[in-house]
Amino acid sequence: MAMDVMTLYSGQGSLVGIRVGDEGIIVDAHMPNTDEVTPEEIQQSLEIYFKKSKVRGLILTGFDEDHAHPNGVDWILTRFQPDWVMYPKYFKDTDCATDVFSHIDRHEKQRAKGAKPLVRHSVRLDDRNFKKFTGLGQNFSLELFSPHVEDTDDSNNCSIVAKIIGLDASGFRYLVTGDTESDRWMIISELFGDKLAADVMAAPHHGALSGMHAKTLIDVNPNTVLISAGVDSQYDHPDPRAVHAYGLVAKHVFATNAGDQPHCLITQRSGDDFSTKVFRHAATESA
Repeated sequence: MAMDVMTLYSGQGSLVGIRVGDEGIIVDAHMPNTDEVTPEEIQQSLEIYFKKSKVRGLILTGFDEDHAHPNGVDWILTRFQPDWVMYPKYFKDTDCATDVFSHIDRHEKQRAKGAKPLVRHSVRLDDRNFKKFTGLGQNFSLELFSPHVEDTDDSNNCSIVAKIIGLDASGFRYLVTGDTESDRWMIISELFGDKLAADVMAAPHHGALSGMHAKTLIDVNPNTVLISAGVDSQYDHPDPRAVHAYGLVAKHVFATNAGDQPHCLITQRSGDDFSTKVFRHAATESA
């Protein structure tokens, strides 16, 4: 029952697939149409990756379009029919958020009378204790560290921060980070520092320096850091200073836009280490 993580190239955004045995999770839903990638290529990669897996859930770390693209959300809910969708509990008054909830509402109504209704998990910490979710799947558990009610005035800091833990003998802990900024990380580390340890982590905010927090990085102590950023990013992600900091702690650091070329990444355990295969969307047949 091996676990692995696929970080898809999705331009300047985020879309991650996770397999744990025969179960899957999708994190975020960015499906842009750019010179480097099309929605159809991303969809094909997801189809191939999950061809032997049941996608249990969709996690939207936030409601900005680079994480919760409305068409991406609709396609994932239509194609994979996940058991549940999880998103941060806060109000974001944007056209993107409105469209995303419109799609979720429609799928919820369509499946309400069926054998497998769509379950919503609107999540937030209202006290200073992390939440542990069981029952989302048979092969994994999820621990939630953010957002917190005190930080709901900032959309980046409202991002879901969660650790997905494979329940197999080898163990695989993947930290979902969204666009969380360093001021929120400072509080997360103060509250949950001893619980954040993970083998693999997504670099917060696409590798921006504003998402890098030294104490958190030491608490997580990842073997591998995975950065999702676009070629020719208008924000110059990832920031070289953040990449340098990740490299001081992690054994491996990979970015989807390394060398100004679009790459997808599949990360899995390899003995006592972790290995990451770099490939293009057209090469997903070998995934």
